[in-house]
Amino acid sequence: MRLLMLHVDYFASTITEKGRSKIVEEFDPSKRTTRIDEGLLVLASVERADEVSREAVSQNASVEIAKLADQLKVRQVVLHSFAHLFADLGSPEAAIEVLKRIQDILVGRGFQVERTPFGWFNTLELRAKGHPISRVSRIVTA
Repeated sequence: MRLLMLHVDYFASTITEKGRSKIVEEFDPSKRTTRIDEGLLVLASVERADEVSREAVSQNASVEIAKLADQLKVRQVVLHSFAHLFADLGSPEAAIEVLKRIQDILVGRGFQVERTPFGWFNTLELRAKGHPISRVSRIVTA
């Protein structure tokens, strides 16, 4: 799994239309926009190798996310599936499962976690901070 984590003043994702994925998650039309202020944006890509150890990858990714959020002293996290920059993608089913598990783990640790719906095109609006740990990437394995 690959993570690009950005410490943001704000982030908003607004759904525009269905994407090309064979799986498209349903969402509440009144929640077309996902937004946080002062938090951690996690752009996440689940890879094919992650599929065999989904639980371990989910646990390890949640540890990395929580560690950075604690360093930044933020409690809000957005998980956003972001396959665009990574080559060896896992299945959409695996991606959704892993992201849901990460969300559940982080919520269990006291974080407020939003997860953008999978399989949609969207507009992204953000303002990222500019300090030494405002942009962090990780490769997480089982």
